[in-house]
Amino acid sequence: MRAKSDPWFAEYLLRIGGGFEEDNADGEIRLPDDICIPQTREDSDLDALIDCIFLALNANMSNKSYITSRAILSMRNDWVNMINMKMVSHFQGDEMVYHSFDSAVDDPHNYYTSEFLNTLTPNGLPPHVLKLKIGSPIILLRNINPAGGLSNGTRLVVRGFQRNTINAEIMVGDHAGKRIFLPRIPLCPSNDEMFSF
Repeated sequence: MRAKSDPWFAEYLLRIGGGFEEDNADGEIRLPDDICIPQTREDSDLDALIDCIFLALNANMSNKSYITSRAILSMRNDWVNMINMKMVSHFQGDEMVYHSFDSAVDDPHNYYTSEFLNTLTPNGLPPHVLKLKIGSPIILLRNINPAGGLSNGTRLVVRGFQRNTINAEIMVGDHAGKRIFLPRIPLCPSNDEMFSF
């Protein structure tokens, strides 16, 4: 399997993104065998992908470049949540589970129950159930303190947790290595979301 740092791979991705890679009548592109993971049983394909991308995960989880140089990308939020849940299960150690406290702001008649709201996953908000382990990579979804390195998209690694805070270490940028505490904070989806409340 080719490494993603291989210059050929970067050029190949640019050709696909630019629409220059040859496709078939259905608009599909055949990926070269050396960048594909062989298909196995359907229920273990995601495990095979995780094991391939994050080879020897627990032996390397303290290595900053190992964690920050790998990612599994997906086009759909529900797939991202499924991959994240499966990924966390690959880490050793105890799991901490955080739950959101969901409520509708403009709902004087209580039409939207918290049970219903817990099933929604608006863009830019974490899932209702967030499971983490020490060593799990996380991404900040809001600008909390941009001058201190805490802005939307900041990549961190969990170093510990308490009931209402996450102890994390910034992994990249000018503030790499800085330890911070992420508190529980109120979040609202953006106004352009598909929900009318």
